[in-house]
Amino acid sequence: QVQLVESGGGLVQAGGSLRLSCAASGRTFSSYTMGWFRQAPGKERGFVAGIIGGELTYYADSVKGRFTISRDNTKNTVYLQMNSLKPEDTAVYYCGAASGIATMFRDSANYWGQGTQVTVSS
Repeated sequence: QVQLVESGGGLVQAGGSLRLSCAASGRTFSSYTMGWFRQAPGKERGFVAGIIGGELTYYADSVKGRFTISRDNTKNTVYLQMNSLKPEDTAVYYCGAASGIATMFRDSANYWGQGTQVTVSS
């Protein structure tokens, strides 16, 4: 009962920044753990960042200090601010909604967006 639509992907040079948005609809949006995942060609989908409520956040080691996840419950939107981008960040980024952060730590979610492409050139 949650629909997710990502936007904000694109092409950026290494060292640049990009902000992804995920617009959500559903009666229990604020109670879900929201997060971001990514999948590069030939690799499995993996957890990037998650947020519970508006203050508790979690990040994969590969993006700590560079990415910031936030959410605006009044707009039913979650964001991923990506700074200091590297070519290895190139992937399709997916927004996900899960019943808990443990689900996301298993690289899983209950609901998924369609994905948005992020390409970082060197």
